[in-house]
Amino acid sequence: MSTPAVEPGSARPSLGQVLDFAWGRGPFTATDAMAGASLTRSTTIDTLDTLVELGVVHELANARDAGEYSGGRPARRFELPAGLGAVIAIDAGDAHLGIMVTDLARAPLAHVRTDLDPEHTVGQRRRAILRHLEAALAQSGVPRDRILALCAGVAAPVARDGSSPPHPSGFWERTNPGLAQALVDWAPVVQIKNDACLAAAAEGDLGEAVGCRDYIALVAGERLGAGAVVDGHILHGAHGGVGEMVLFDHVRGVDSADGLGPVTSRIARELIAAGDAAPDGRLAALVVDGLPPERILALAAAGDPDGMQVARRVGEFLARVVAVLGSTYDPEQVIVCGAIADGIEPVLDAARDALRPLLDLPAPKILRSRLGADIVLTGAVSTALAAARSTGLPWLVAQRLRG
Repeated sequence: MSTPAVEPGSARPSLGQVLDFAWGRGPFTATDAMAGASLTRSTTIDTLDTLVELGVVHELANARDAGEYSGGRPARRFELPAGLGAVIAIDAGDAHLGIMVTDLARAPLAHVRTDLDPEHTVGQRRRAILRHLEAALAQSGVPRDRILALCAGVAAPVARDGSSPPHPSGFWERTNPGLAQALVDWAPVVQIKNDACLAAAAEGDLGEAVGCRDYIALVAGERLGAGAVVDGHILHGAHGGVGEMVLFDHVRGVDSADGLGPVTSRIARELIAAGDAAPDGRLAALVVDGLPPERILALAAAGDPDGMQVARRVGEFLARVVAVLGSTYDPEQVIVCGAIADGIEPVLDAARDALRPLLDLPAPKILRSRLGADIVLTGAVSTALAAARSTGLPWLVAQRLRG
């Protein structure tokens, strides 16, 4: 969901062209802007003068004063300051909340992470998110009128208007407690996105999928979720349901949308109960701690026979998941994302071995994400910054032109 774009004056399209050129550029000259924005020199100079007068672009010391002068008239130098505005990213999971405020160069200004009560009502959850959002903004020191875009990720399908469809148990409505309406006044651009879609955005912007046009970001911790990118576009669907994994309830050998964490613990428990793991081994010793998946995977990485047996079976499970995704979306890559990815390599090795016979199409590469547990927040920052560039910054210029 996004508020309508506001152009910085239909009579001055050059403003938008120079702003787009200046984004993330660092110091530049009028000659740089003229070439980059495809404008005449007089139009470029006039546009830069307007932006400087509005306080949107800063004029820096000229080339002579900066020590770069080499004869002739010293070049004027400009910069779009990173502190001109800020964006807000939110990761509202079932039981956690992450909020980050960054400047326009992605430098963090505030970062809040806390637990959410999964038993909260819709109203309680909405109030908790807004309370922590206010605290993050206060921590950042950024005035609210300098927030140029906000993006929130939720563990639910999200339609184009920012709402989530009804769920049989009410889970989606509670996970996305009317955030589109609750946050609409927070920025000129407000977007509510599915968390796996934001994981896909993060991988395409900063992760394993940079330069790749066809890939799946598989959020695989507690529950499976997939952000699908085909021909360079993140897919959504009529109700935002592309990538919802309830279909795996009906896939033989998968049988649920449980993530790799619960699956790892379950397979370990089954091996121990069947007597297929050493009763006095290191795996069996983890029963008293509830068989934490990260410790089981650490055993596999260390070469423990029982741990490796678990990893092999989890890999076979993952191969079936990837086979279905491969047949459905024909990706070049499937990237396993989230905190579980840190120790997942033994599972991926087993999945790669098991995958090839399950597909007629060429098998996608199975990779692990290196973006960590905050991948949804990372994707929300990327999405908010893109919205600030395309819409939020032109909105700011339009406001100042009217001012």
